[in-house]
Amino acid sequence: MTSFDSSPTLNVWRALLALAVVFVMLGTSGWTAVRGHQVSTEPRAVALAAWAKGTLDGEKLPAPDTSARRMARFFASLTATERTDLARRYPLVVGNLNGAPIPLRYEANRLALVEARDTERARMHDARLTPDGRQGAGRRMHRYESLLDGDRQILAFDPSDSGRVAEVFGDLEHAERISMVVPGVDTNVMTFEKTSRKYSAPVGMAQSLYAAERAAGPRTRTAVIAWADYTTPAGLGIDSAIGRLAEDGAVRLDKLVRALPGNAPVSLFCHSYGSVLCGVAAHRLPPRVVDIAVAGSPGMRTQSASHLGTSARVWAMRDRDDWIEDVPHLDVAGLGHGADPVSSGFGARVLSAAGAVGHAGYFEPGTQSLANFAAIGVGSYDSVSCLKGNSACQRGISGADAA
Repeated sequence: MTSFDSSPTLNVWRALLALAVVFVMLGTSGWTAVRGHQVSTEPRAVALAAWAKGTLDGEKLPAPDTSARRMARFFASLTATERTDLARRYPLVVGNLNGAPIPLRYEANRLALVEARDTERARMHDARLTPDGRQGAGRRMHRYESLLDGDRQILAFDPSDSGRVAEVFGDLEHAERISMVVPGVDTNVMTFEKTSRKYSAPVGMAQSLYAAERAAGPRTRTAVIAWADYTTPAGLGIDSAIGRLAEDGAVRLDKLVRALPGNAPVSLFCHSYGSVLCGVAAHRLPPRVVDIAVAGSPGMRTQSASHLGTSARVWAMRDRDDWIEDVPHLDVAGLGHGADPVSSGFGARVLSAAGAVGHAGYFEPGTQSLANFAAIGVGSYDSVSCLKGNSACQRGISGADAA
């Protein structure tokens, strides 16, 4: 499922909030501390350990958390052969390095996906695994094969745990406008794309937005990133009621945005728990983020748009049949995510979501919600359709704002 894509009762949600205090203390104290001391055998952890010991022409490689600017200078100092050699030796590192050339990240992630696919293919026939284990390996193998199809542009990939991934649609290096889709709960490698209910998953959301932006602004070079490169809450448990994973994801989002090529304006489209992350990240994001649009939001961990600490325009929408309206908008000792972004007191520019059926339908082709996202994505602010009665929606906006 993607982003609260179910219909829990209000009483269930309140019960989760009531129990969360106890469990969050357990989840953030001794038990996790013990786990933190274990040596990880996850693929990327192993790759990072190898990178830390690696050298190039006798010189140590830069730390993976080096700033994107310094990392870019490092790769610029290398020959094409040296860059390719690093991608082949350390694909799971290079493919996720902010500051590495974008085409090199695509190349490295393709190599990492081939390795991951081959690993899962072997596991499919491993007699030491249970039948369910072999079946799960088969599903992952097919997912990695799908990500290898054609000329897909995989910007980030990590098969560890439930997996993280990001994909680009369009020419990111030469885009005049960049959009990022930030999804919510239950997003991982296996739910990154779907055949059924395609537009409820990150790939479908981004593909739909990219097509709508090209129609809305055919002369504007756009790129859209399906960004599932953070650890999301699994189901409607404790993690979905607090901000811990959103805070971790906000750091990752900020680092990627700062590493994006060029200086094109960036618009964020944040769905469900993804809007919690965008709210947490807002104050740290660079000025090139000019729009933060949320849909089906349980809150942005603040009481008003003015408290987000951003110069970006803040947009919000919710379909009238979206069950998330019944989630209590509160913030008690870190539980809950604050005020309702579509409420009059929050201060966001409230958009029409006409045609979006329920919580997962905001990126469906033909909907007003998608048309509004596309208008924002290409900078056509004067063509957005506001919710009737929201006088603040187009305040201070004119065609001059467009890129």
